[in-house]
Amino acid sequence: MASSDALQLLKSSIATSRPPIPTTSSDPSTAEDNRTESLADATHLYFTYPSAQCLPLDTKTRFTSQNPDTTQVDLRSIFFAWLQKDVTVSEYFASAGELDKKLPEGQKIRCLIFVERLDLITWLEGASDESEHIKPIEGTAAGTVEAADRAADVAGGTAVPTVGGSGVGVTQTAGGRPVKVIDARLQAIYNGERRIGDHNSVLRGVKPTDFSHVRKHAETFLGRRKGMAPSGKPGQGGRPAQLASRPATGPSKPIPSAVSSKRSDPIILLSPSASSLLRMSNIKTFLDTGLYVPPDHPTLSTQTTANLLHITRTLHSLSEKPFRFILVDSPEHFKPDYWSRVVAVFTTGQVWQFRGYKWRTPQELFGHVVGVYVGEKGLPIPAEVKGWGSSVKTFTVERWDERAHGGDVDQETRVSRRWRDRETVEEVWRAIEAYMRGRGEWRR
Repeated sequence: MASSDALQLLKSSIATSRPPIPTTSSDPSTAEDNRTESLADATHLYFTYPSAQCLPLDTKTRFTSQNPDTTQVDLRSIFFAWLQKDVTVSEYFASAGELDKKLPEGQKIRCLIFVERLDLITWLEGASDESEHIKPIEGTAAGTVEAADRAADVAGGTAVPTVGGSGVGVTQTAGGRPVKVIDARLQAIYNGERRIGDHNSVLRGVKPTDFSHVRKHAETFLGRRKGMAPSGKPGQGGRPAQLASRPATGPSKPIPSAVSSKRSDPIILLSPSASSLLRMSNIKTFLDTGLYVPPDHPTLSTQTTANLLHITRTLHSLSEKPFRFILVDSPEHFKPDYWSRVVAVFTTGQVWQFRGYKWRTPQELFGHVVGVYVGEKGLPIPAEVKGWGSSVKTFTVERWDERAHGGDVDQETRVSRRWRDRETVEEVWRAIEAYMRGRGEWRR
């Protein structure tokens, strides 16, 4: 049999339960006496079916692998993959590495990726008659192809009738030895299975597909273009921009443009940092009721985690009518005019917070809005915050004590023990009110 048919020869041998034997001899008459258990010492594979012959282990087969580039895989690597068919992927690679240490350069094992290895084992077992990784036989004699086809039919179970409905058929091979084969109906089920593909072929294609045009088209309908109307021009009939929603919080709410035609709602930006003492989970409790509770405290679990909150506050030096403040932790999808409504930015001193801002440097940002830093009493104020000037106001809150302020303490006791929080909150509001008074647009 031609060396290019080594793969079909291996499949036929497995189908008849006569797997090849590793040997150090190239002569079939002495191959049995020179058999070895180590693929590092073996030079040939000795086949006994359909006729006695020896094939070199470095014979190139029709199986192609793309790891790391597309080349024909040698018989040694194919046989090694078959021997390792019942082990995990990590064990398969580990065994190949151990074997490579004993093999000379140029004869190393070519490891197959998961999809290729699965495809090879499925084909060798006869569960599939086709493989995208196996090239068709070219230039083979008609008699050889016919014999190979018969062997494949026996292995697949399509050449024998169903026996007893048990899924296993029994026939006689050329040597008269009974062989168990797969039932034809079971083979039909195998042939109908969906072949596993990689990320490039899963969409029924051989080339990667660029779907960027779909994303651009969707942006028109989802309103994701910052400050752009569906027509592509700024300010022409576009829907109000929406804040990005978090995965577990449901759809985001649009920022109201104004309470009335005369006065816009001021906006307060929070820091999205996980190290911030004040986040969306506890900012309303802090600014509205004057009580600090850690943002991840269990007592806050029933409160909303939406990315947009409202707080009503009366600033008597500006108006007797209460202001409704909008609190968000991200300026993504801000309209350009929203930045004129930002009155305060809470920060932890981390510069990355300002990447999506209109003013990306702290010096420029805090030249337009007032900065608020709230830290824990007893800890030093970050040097970055000190270096940003007097526009960043610094405040501190008492350290949280779970035994004194925790879940076992009722609300009234907690408020009485953290009375200094109210004083801090009033100072924060005075800083915001002074800034808004200096701006002039929110005066009476």
